Amino acid sequence: MRQRRPAEAAEPAPVVVVENSTDDERKHGRSTSVWFALVVILLNGCWALHYYQNQSLPPPLNAEQAGKRGFAEVAALEHVKYLANLGPHPVGSDALDLGVQYVLAECEKIKKSAHWEVDVQVELFHAEIGANRLVSGLFKGKTMVYADLKHVVLRILPKYLPEAEEDVILISSHIDTVFTTGGAGDCSSCVAVMLELARGISQWAHGFKNGVIFLFNTGEEEGLNGAHSFITQHPWRNTINFFVDLEAMGIGGKSGLFQTGTEHWAIETFARVAKYPSGQIVAQDLFLSGIIKSGTDFQVYKEVGGLSGLDFAFTEATAVYHTKNDKLKLLKPGSLQHLGENMLAFLLEASTSPNLHKKLAVKAEGSTGISQPIFFDVLGMYMVVYSQKFASMLYNSVILQSLLIWTTSLIMGGYPGAVTFGISCLSIALMWLFSLSFSAVVAFVLPLFCTSPIPYIANSWLVSGLFGAPAVLGALAGQHIGFLLLQKYLKHTLSNREPSLSPNIQENVINWEAERWLYKGGLIQWLSLLILGNYFKVGSSYLALVWLVSPAFAYGLMEATLSPMRLPKQLKLATLILGSVVPVLLSAGTIIQLIGLLTGILVRIERNPGSTHEWLGNLMVAAFVAAVVSLTLVYMLSYVHLSGAKRSIVLALCALFSLTLAAVSTGIVPTFTEDIARTVNVVHVVEAPGRYDKNQDPLSYISLFSTTPGKLTDEAENLKDEEFSCGTNRSVDFVAFTVKYGCFSFKNSGYGWSKSDIPTIHVESDSTSGVRQTRVLIDTAHSIRWTLAINTEEISDFTFEANSEEVVPLGGKIQVDGWHIIQFSGGKRSPTKFYMNLSWVNDTKHSSEKGYGARDGSSPLLKLRTDVNRITPQTARVLEKLPPWCALFGKSTSPYTLAFLTSLPVDF
Repeated sequence: MRQRRPAEAAEPAPVVVVENSTDDERKHGRSTSVWFALVVILLNGCWALHYYQNQSLPPPLNAEQAGKRGFAEVAALEHVKYLANLGPHPVGSDALDLGVQYVLAECEKIKKSAHWEVDVQVELFHAEIGANRLVSGLFKGKTMVYADLKHVVLRILPKYLPEAEEDVILISSHIDTVFTTGGAGDCSSCVAVMLELARGISQWAHGFKNGVIFLFNTGEEEGLNGAHSFITQHPWRNTINFFVDLEAMGIGGKSGLFQTGTEHWAIETFARVAKYPSGQIVAQDLFLSGIIKSGTDFQVYKEVGGLSGLDFAFTEATAVYHTKNDKLKLLKPGSLQHLGENMLAFLLEASTSPNLHKKLAVKAEGSTGISQPIFFDVLGMYMVVYSQKFASMLYNSVILQSLLIWTTSLIMGGYPGAVTFGISCLSIALMWLFSLSFSAVVAFVLPLFCTSPIPYIANSWLVSGLFGAPAVLGALAGQHIGFLLLQKYLKHTLSNREPSLSPNIQENVINWEAERWLYKGGLIQWLSLLILGNYFKVGSSYLALVWLVSPAFAYGLMEATLSPMRLPKQLKLATLILGSVVPVLLSAGTIIQLIGLLTGILVRIERNPGSTHEWLGNLMVAAFVAAVVSLTLVYMLSYVHLSGAKRSIVLALCALFSLTLAAVSTGIVPTFTEDIARTVNVVHVVEAPGRYDKNQDPLSYISLFSTTPGKLTDEAENLKDEEFSCGTNRSVDFVAFTVKYGCFSFKNSGYGWSKSDIPTIHVESDSTSGVRQTRVLIDTAHSIRWTLAINTEEISDFTFEANSEEVVPLGGKIQVDGWHIIQFSGGKRSPTKFYMNLSWVNDTKHSSEKGYGARDGSSPLLKLRTDVNRITPQTARVLEKLPPWCALFGKSTSPYTLAFLTSLPVDF
């Protein structure tokens, strides 16, 4: 019997001979065993893709295997071992001096063993005092002042081509670490790779057309000061046309490209010659969005030097970043070989290329989004690179064709087609709403069941059960509501238009038509994202393209027909599989890597400890997982509603969530381990009054706080005899950040420091004629690392002097939340006395009550924190008693283990 079906918005209204099929037959086509097999294939396939893209590393080579001109990881590891065994080596430490001398000695060895036609120059560069004022990112509203920095610079040139020294590639990384770690990953691994690269390049450079400079800088961890001092002071700076920055935001794994300049030649060259190309523009989008709170020397070379370049980073085990666990044993074999072989191939190609000349020096302000290259690797074997201009043309073409098809279909479908289209869009909205809601509920209640609000840090796979299962369940529930609404509307439409259809055929037509509209709803979702991504020039919009085009192609090939004699049939599983292969291939590894990166970042998410809710980190992960589920499973879930396995799927998801929750709430799976630790900082704080003099007694205590969400209950339990009290009743203003929840102990805290360590702020003159001018002397005592905040509600501008030299002139200051911050860090011979000339605002008010640290509660004019890298007896006791899964966390704004606080009142 031939019957005509109702008009469909996406296809012409066809007529078909329908074979009656029973419910059992439909269920047999999508039984529990079929779904189980599909899920197993999907999970194993995604993990295999992740492994090959992010975990598969080349075998390490020794010197004999690599040869004189190759890269040997075994040799590079010797450099890592030496530098990591120095322990923490921050700026101004004896250990850093040893590290610099070691790198210098190794460079001298390279010079002696270089090819006889190669000129190798080695220099220990001593940077003068300077000021680094960046306008964006983490350093907005700050002036980074430095002094007495030492860098090792190695330049390799072809001996008989003098013009090569005017066209140079810079390879840069840093020797220094934060005060909490030996820095095997960040960035001894980078320094080791550079030394082995320099050794190999010194045997090739006789054929170069361009020179290569290897910069081993210090001061990066204190605000990118090493790169700034080199690019503004060194005489070779004007010969540099291109740079490569090597970094680590974890330890080992693959070093991937995550930032580029606007020069296509460089990334195209890397993609063509790299043996194991690795890099995702998704990482660049996230980094530039500010979600990842970090900065690299790339910003200095681009913003200050006006250069184009490439930025590479290790991102494995990002939870160990800047903690004691950044150690050699976590560095996976093959990590250095991967980066070294890629860089060697790139440098050999770039240094012999005639394309490297002055035009590559692209001013940062001259770059535009349309010139930004799009890049991504395919399983770490091949890298795709194309311009934003080409991307816009391609995306616009797909968008216009899609809109034309949908518009034509809706016109042909008329009012019923438009309503069906609207319901399918509603199903997408409900899917997102329920998925986000279900996973968000878990985010809110998880701190109530577990000792830590983020119990999955050491085992990121737990995220699949804690947030993935509720997200899938919510997405399925939301989409099912849309399915029921489609069924109801299609039944009404079909009964009016085709009353002659038998009940069995009518039921099949309604179910299958509703199912198809859910599948096509996924196309609508990805089309919308492609339009938004194209409009805002988002580099990772290529993912929206493949998730739209591939399933649409599969649907058109397997399901659509031009014949007017067909009614809809049940969607084929072949359509789902065919349409998912390419999108899963290009996105599975990246998604898994991003989940690991996101969970690792949660260890240090609290920039102002105690200022955010405990569930915030969970909510971030929950939202990300729900978004991934809603975006990537939208097509698969449309097959479930007519499946006999629907109940089994729901029960399996509930069971997975319950088991995972039980595992973390009972402590069977530990939240932290000795390798993946919670960040807990211990600081001996000495507060001097705003009008301090040597006859007064300062306030001294031990402060315990954490940048990891959660209370310090377990830590305080281990410190019972140290008399700590925890809570929000006492906040500590560390100038660069504020601890709003922490633990404090005043027991025996008067030892390990003296009054001569206390900094002072002295007003030398105060002129009120005309614009009020105040000259202030700042004496930081023994400290060569300090942070000063200037109240910009009172002070309109200032100058800053050191060694009778004006380091920071008038103008160009940026304030954030009413303060401009100066951070100083330097070597042992850095000055400790500075002058400031303050220009007041015209309408000065002296009574704002903001609680910024003055003893009387009023907002001070200046507030100062000085740091001393010294462990007092009280601090030592606390550190010994902390659980082994606790680790100090260091960054440029963190205080050392001994900090002094003082201020200058407005009404001095």
